[in-house]
Amino acid sequence: MKQPVIIVGLGEMGGVFARALLKAGHPVYPVLRHDNAPQLARQIPEPALVLLAVGEKDLDATVANMPEAWRGKLGLLQNELLPGDWRKHGLADPSVISVWFEKKPGMDFKVLVPSPVYGPATDLIVDALDCLDIPCAKINDQQSMLFELVRKNMYIVTSNICGLETGGTVSELWSDHADLMNRVFDNVLDIQQALTGQSFDRDALLGAVLKAFDGDPAHQCMGRSAPQRLQRALALAAEHGIEVAELQRIDRATKNE
Repeated sequence: MKQPVIIVGLGEMGGVFARALLKAGHPVYPVLRHDNAPQLARQIPEPALVLLAVGEKDLDATVANMPEAWRGKLGLLQNELLPGDWRKHGLADPSVISVWFEKKPGMDFKVLVPSPVYGPATDLIVDALDCLDIPCAKINDQQSMLFELVRKNMYIVTSNICGLETGGTVSELWSDHADLMNRVFDNVLDIQQALTGQSFDRDALLGAVLKAFDGDPAHQCMGRSAPQRLQRALALAAEHGIEVAELQRIDRATKNE
């Protein structure tokens, strides 16, 4: 029998991973909101992976309360994830997947592009998702994975914020509102560079985002978290002293509606 895997949070995304891991032959043990994680950690002190499938707003508290025995086995999949999010908790090298498949209630998953995976549990994650025909890309170094995380952040934050003004799909955003998208893209990129302390090739990032647009042209720009993403981006810009004129303009426009 293969080593067990712990999944913290069994929402839509956690459910896909549970299904994949079970199909790959791993015993899966869920940890739900009111479960006793320390007690389970005493029973299963050496899992192959502890996958944190909670939302981004719950990540900090979940990592902070993680049993010590599991901290070296963590896997992260949240949106808007960057290395600072795990380093501040003293995590040096967790497994990370930039999820590029969508799962909503009442529908099966939809793949946009292959999901990059990096870290100690890369093979385990890739092999499990392959059981569901979900394509992955193995990433071999931290810098390449950082680019992939920033790419996902640029996709989500840019399209969500633009969608507050345009609505519509990602295909329509690029074909009908490219000037707006470029201005928002530049503001969001400035924030990402400040958060990572690194510069990125704008053209390479934009091309990678547009490739993801092509993976699901009918994807709606404005998810339910779009207003919160805009406010979070504005707060981060203020914290780092970044001028984000386009984000501020959209914020004023949405408040005046």
